[in-house]
Amino acid sequence: MQRIAKFEKVSYGQFRKDWLSDHPQDTEETVRALYEAIRLPRRATSGSAGYDFFTPHSFTLKPGETIKIPSGIRAKIDEGWVLKLYPRSGLGFKYRLQLNNTVGIIDSDYYHSDNEGHIQIKLTNDTKDEKTLTVDEGTGIIQGIFIEYGITTDDETTEVRNGGFGSTTAGGV
Repeated sequence: MQRIAKFEKVSYGQFRKDWLSDHPQDTEETVRALYEAIRLPRRATSGSAGYDFFTPHSFTLKPGETIKIPSGIRAKIDEGWVLKLYPRSGLGFKYRLQLNNTVGIIDSDYYHSDNEGHIQIKLTNDTKDEKTLTVDEGTGIIQGIFIEYGITTDDETTEVRNGGFGSTTAGGV
């Protein structure tokens, strides 16, 4: 196995900013406790391809509801590799828990963004069986898999990233 990446926590200041943008009612003590409890992603077994990302707080999603979770995590990834994020198979199978962008793509240069490469997770309970999903703090909610990729022989891209969530779109589609 090649060792091509390292998970880190974003700074407390970045986590606090991103957390409070969606949870303005939370106190400084609550945000600090959430930050301190953040667990770096890890594989469950030596044969696992995916690194489990853990929720820093408990939440409940009724059918059709959505939540955005600042993970507190960033990934330092070697050039030529990407981190792809997927729902954990059990939650997807039982509840149709979906990532809102279907597959999260974390590029190697996202680490250097002005938001410290903070990975944020937006999930929807897309159940067709009217099941309410309750997830306890510390539960694995998504998994990330590192994939090597190539580029075309005539690629001359020189642009530099500064942002996330569509910040690299050149020209309209």
